[in-house]
Amino acid sequence: MTPQLNLVGLVVADMAATLAFYRRLGLDLPPEADTEPHVEYALPGGLRLGWDTVDVVRSFDPGWTAPTGGHRMALAFLCATPAEVDKLHADLVAAGHVSHKEPWDAFWGQRYAVVLDPDGNAVDLFAALG
Repeated sequence: MTPQLNLVGLVVADMAATLAFYRRLGLDLPPEADTEPHVEYALPGGLRLGWDTVDVVRSFDPGWTAPTGGHRMALAFLCATPAEVDKLHADLVAAGHVSHKEPWDAFWGQRYAVVLDPDGNAVDLFAALG
């Protein structure tokens, strides 16, 4: 069998704060997940997002340290319209999350914005322009 991408895993410092961020993006995560050390969410199409606390990661990788110097990957969420990109970006920033890039019209034909989740991971918001 050819390996298939099935789960994107993120390491989190504060599970409740991280899940609150992803709930604002529309993921229906149950409140009781806030106290779990490992959480998974099935996305449409079969791909899953997973979150592990630092303690869980260090239980099997004791030398793990958080990366520094910027992100190497980003999660990108498709929005229905350019106005939704702007609204979602504004909602996340108003909730205290850091905007990495304010919404702009990208040369490749999309409205685009980047917000950082509570652990500094880049989360792109995008929609096709007109």
